[in-house]
Amino acid sequence: MFYYRIFVSDVSYKSNEALTYSTISKINVGSIVQVPIKNKLVLGFVVDVCTKPKFKTKSIEKVYATPPIPSELIDLAQWLLYFYPSSIGVVSQLLLPLKMRDLQQESTISTLNTHVELPPLTAEQSAAVEKIKIDPETWILHGETGSGKTRVYVELTKKTLAANKSVLILTPEIGLTPQLVKTFTDSFGQETVIVTHSKLTPLKRQVAWIRILASKSPNIVIGPRSALFSPIANLGLIVIDESHEPSYKQDQMPHYLTTRVASKLAELYKIPLILGSATPSIVDYYYAEVKHRPVLRMLKPAKIQTRKELITVETVDMKNRSNFTKSRFISDQIIAQVRLALDQNNQSLLFLNRRGTARTILCSNCGWQAVCPNCDLPLTYHGDQHRIQCHTCGFKQHPLSACPVCQNTDIILKNIGTKFIVDEITSLFQQANIQRFDADNSKSEGLEQNFYKLQSGEIDILVGTQILAKGLDLPKLATVGVINADTSLYFPDYTASERTFQLIRQVIGRVGRGHLEKTSIVVQSYDPENVILRAALNGDWETYYKSEITERKKFGFPPFCFLLKLTCRRASSTASEKTASQFAQKISELGMKVEIDGPSPSFHEKIGNKYQWQLVVKAKNRNDLLKIIATLPSGWSFDIDPLNLL
Repeated sequence: MFYYRIFVSDVSYKSNEALTYSTISKINVGSIVQVPIKNKLVLGFVVDVCTKPKFKTKSIEKVYATPPIPSELIDLAQWLLYFYPSSIGVVSQLLLPLKMRDLQQESTISTLNTHVELPPLTAEQSAAVEKIKIDPETWILHGETGSGKTRVYVELTKKTLAANKSVLILTPEIGLTPQLVKTFTDSFGQETVIVTHSKLTPLKRQVAWIRILASKSPNIVIGPRSALFSPIANLGLIVIDESHEPSYKQDQMPHYLTTRVASKLAELYKIPLILGSATPSIVDYYYAEVKHRPVLRMLKPAKIQTRKELITVETVDMKNRSNFTKSRFISDQIIAQVRLALDQNNQSLLFLNRRGTARTILCSNCGWQAVCPNCDLPLTYHGDQHRIQCHTCGFKQHPLSACPVCQNTDIILKNIGTKFIVDEITSLFQQANIQRFDADNSKSEGLEQNFYKLQSGEIDILVGTQILAKGLDLPKLATVGVINADTSLYFPDYTASERTFQLIRQVIGRVGRGHLEKTSIVVQSYDPENVILRAALNGDWETYYKSEITERKKFGFPPFCFLLKLTCRRASSTASEKTASQFAQKISELGMKVEIDGPSPSFHEKIGNKYQWQLVVKAKNRNDLLKIIATLPSGWSFDIDPLNLL
């Protein structure tokens, strides 16, 4: 009889200790198995061999005829349990598909290659490739929008495949996968590229997973953060594109940050990791500086132009209502540039980082505001469905025809969203093909499904949230209009300035990429001379970075400390505050060198009839935060290394 310690893939298993099972046949570490737990059968994988325990063991029900999971992934899973406290049941689900069957030749991949000749490397691209080579180091590729970071990825992929090793390319949004897939299939052929993400059917995800695991030749795996745990046996390069994006942070257990986990995985494989961005994370950039890690700068446009592209940048003061004679919210300047783009058969992009039709629903007489009965948060009006909805708990109802307090029928809609902008722009340009892209899209309306329409210019006017600010390269895009540049600037969070700089810099970077002779940017703001806004518009990274890092150091925020956000939920605000105060006192009694902020109401204080209060703990030593998590009572949740405190 042989005995093995196994990580089971079942969220009901809350422990961080592997379970021991037996079998009459010898199997390999990393083997995928089916084992009984309680009254059901679940998937798992073997983490190591052990001796016969003192207790009676259950038998392994099935061993799947697949290659074993790479040892580096097993090591990563065990590291994750400690670094981002969780359970084996949760961590194992990152590594395994939902269901499993024996290895079969289930998918026939076309061997039709449509290799496209790429432009020669620019001097900056060549320098970056030469420095990176295949050295096992973390590299920040700080390239301006349009400087050709993807071209560097392709060249390094070519070198990695030639060394008979695979490449992992991560993207922050599923909607951006078609663009990356096209680039890499054009260069390396369809049979080399494997796409995996959560919007694939379970069967397709399983087929892709088995194909990665069983492949005997190097592949290029492309996907969002979940692709990081793909079972790539001979990994040679990891690329995280748009590495600054908050979507690389896992909101659920385990609360991992993709860049940090990728760094550990690269360390285990002894391979290079590239963090590519036009607006790198403040924390990543600071660590690169103090640890003397390489930062590769690319400033010049990659596209070789016969003439210099003329880019006009204009700011519109939203306080000056003379700028808004044709629309209450879209300035005459934006309207003029959209009309010009349409006349020239080009595209326009209108950016507003707020979805819905209106975020605030007020009574003009008494000031009553429509709020969620469960969460006490403002309800959002969705004009296309004629309903009001809570974006936190999902509560929905039809709009009221009169104020429930004073019966006044004059209900005001304020703080507009993307759906309102679509209605407004449609009334101005009735013949244009207009499409909205945000989190309210149905599957058929999503960016991924409409990517080729965007690239071909079939859609005249794009209206959307931050999903449109991430890495899109649209050859016919002539105009970018930012409806309100201030929406993220005044959030009560230490990352508000950073997020605003990133969003504005990224969205205006969708033009000026060398495709057209003339492009325009119009930015509306209530404070057009704001330092952060001016730095973003001027591309002044150095001034912005120095200012922001000074502020972080002054007030003690990352990278000058580690953060832990602790949240308790109770039936009343008073009970929640009391519970938070008691635990703050308990932390103080532990005698660790930590700073405790709070208790204070969470940004969303009431969710689903429960009240949330939070503590924010700062520490110079991250291990102190792990010790606090270990003492956390039931009824609490935590987020270690949060990207914001909202």
